Amino acid sequence: MEQISQAFLNFIDTFGYFAVALLMAMENACIPVPSELILGFAGYLIFAERMTFTGAIIAGMIGGMAGSVFAYAVGHKGGRKFIDKYGKYFLIKKSHVDMAQRWFDKYGIRAVFFSRMLPVVRTFISLPAGFARVNFKQFLFYTFAGSLPWTALILFAGMMLGEGWKYLLEIGHEASIAFVVFAILIIAALYFKGKRR
Repeated sequence: MEQISQAFLNFIDTFGYFAVALLMAMENACIPVPSELILGFAGYLIFAERMTFTGAIIAGMIGGMAGSVFAYAVGHKGGRKFIDKYGKYFLIKKSHVDMAQRWFDKYGIRAVFFSRMLPVVRTFISLPAGFARVNFKQFLFYTFAGSLPWTALILFAGMMLGEGWKYLLEIGHEASIAFVVFAILIIAALYFKGKRR
């Protein structure tokens, strides 16, 4: 695993924004490439003045959206049976798809937004959205709205940590959960403030 991770880092180091976009597309297309690794290292490159924050976030979002659309299309066209039968050849674990499916069954299209900030589920939530054939424009909206703050947060954290950006790989899951809780509190506060007005 360390050798694979190092290969990804070398790829980003060599090809910059293109590599960030491609690897984020792979992650969101359900291929297990941790976004903390991709965006954390990109954040370090921003710190080292070898990337810009704007360029990195655009690359990350383009890749993330492309991968999400691909996974949605696979779920939409192939259905759950296709994933159960052929997913193993692309390192897609049934348990991960089941987890994303439970989230989608419980929260519907809103799960596409919140799950973008959660470990494991964020990678696979596009599949059950495709299985359910949800409205594509709504899917794009919730995917973008959930992916943007997560992408920005990890890039910013990598940039702030600088040489210590690898710390993100250790606390990635905890950071995801904390970020979701924070997002829920902010949304709730804005909702009640608007209601009071």
